[in-house]
Amino acid sequence: MWWLILLLILAAVIGWLMLDFKLGRSHFIRTRTRRDYEKRNSTIRLFSRGPELFDQMFKEMKEARSSIHVSFYIVQDDHFALRFLELLKGKAKEGIEVRLLMDQIGSHNLPKSKVKELRHAGVEVDFSQIVKLPYLFFSSQQRNHRKITVIDGKIGYLGGYNIGKEYIDENEKPELSPWRDYHLHLVGEGVHDLQTEFCIDWFRTTHKDLKDEAKYFPPAEKGNIEHQIFPTEGINIEEFFGNFIDEAQKEIIIGTPYFIPTPILMDALCSALDRGVKLKIIIPNNADHLLVKEAAFPYLRPLLAKGAEVYQFMNGFYHAKVMVVDDHFCDIGTANFDKRSFFINLEINNLIYDKGFIKTLKREMEKDMEASDLLSESDLSSVSMLTRLKERIASSISILL
Repeated sequence: MWWLILLLILAAVIGWLMLDFKLGRSHFIRTRTRRDYEKRNSTIRLFSRGPELFDQMFKEMKEARSSIHVSFYIVQDDHFALRFLELLKGKAKEGIEVRLLMDQIGSHNLPKSKVKELRHAGVEVDFSQIVKLPYLFFSSQQRNHRKITVIDGKIGYLGGYNIGKEYIDENEKPELSPWRDYHLHLVGEGVHDLQTEFCIDWFRTTHKDLKDEAKYFPPAEKGNIEHQIFPTEGINIEEFFGNFIDEAQKEIIIGTPYFIPTPILMDALCSALDRGVKLKIIIPNNADHLLVKEAAFPYLRPLLAKGAEVYQFMNGFYHAKVMVVDDHFCDIGTANFDKRSFFINLEINNLIYDKGFIKTLKREMEKDMEASDLLSESDLSSVSMLTRLKERIASSISILL
């Protein structure tokens, strides 16, 4: 009889989790505000290695004269994060306005003592996306996955890198190092949109409104690259990506650590292959989370059968979030090509419409493909029973992976 009671309790818990998630997401979608920024012109630089990225970012932070606004999904508790936090404390002691926003769950490893030290030094610190009632489960799943840095309102960064030693190729797991990712450095009109997004997330968390203060939005010069900042909050990405895929004439390249597309995007990719568009997908060979590798297999099989090329990155861990369509459009940001980014997380991407930049990006992606092994149909047709079981489990919870 005890087992029946246990089953009933388990069924009740699962039912509550499903209802909590459904109601929580519905409430958020009803109350969110969609923001569509205009196309801007900025000077944009691509970084693909953590050490070079953070050398430049920290140098510009040290030179800040008025404000530093930083938002990261993950800030770890290690020697590299300590270097970052000491920099922020030092600038705050100089009288610079310093604000640090971290995701509550993503940055849960950071000790309270370190946060106290930051505040004591004059840094304004807070944690976004707090787990709270009435939708405990949904709020525990919806993360602020954005990575935004704005210095003096004039210099901006966004992309896939967080703060921790693994992001500068010092991962304790050798199979996940070096860390391959893409991050953007912006100077120009687009920085104002990054600043606006930071201010919106800061207000949601602290109820302090910064976005109407002119000092955070100094005059910006036009850069030479046309682009568009694209924030998303559990909606919009599927429609945007679907439209870009439908417009493809020659080639689509997708780079993502987690490949879990929606049915609409799968149909769009299959249709693109049917009309002769080349499809290349770059994914990591080594996974950093349980089940995410197996979750991709049911989607990769039909694409491989239609002629898609799937590259498994072998030289460390591949964490880039990028899509290139023909030679006229690319997307780089924080959103993975998976359901969590499409339907749950807060993300921010940059849509770039410059042929010169796209040429540079494709050269980097060619390096990624050269460091990869091609996946074949036969590789996925003869997987073990354990792998099949993992696929089934992953499919049932794919939106949460």
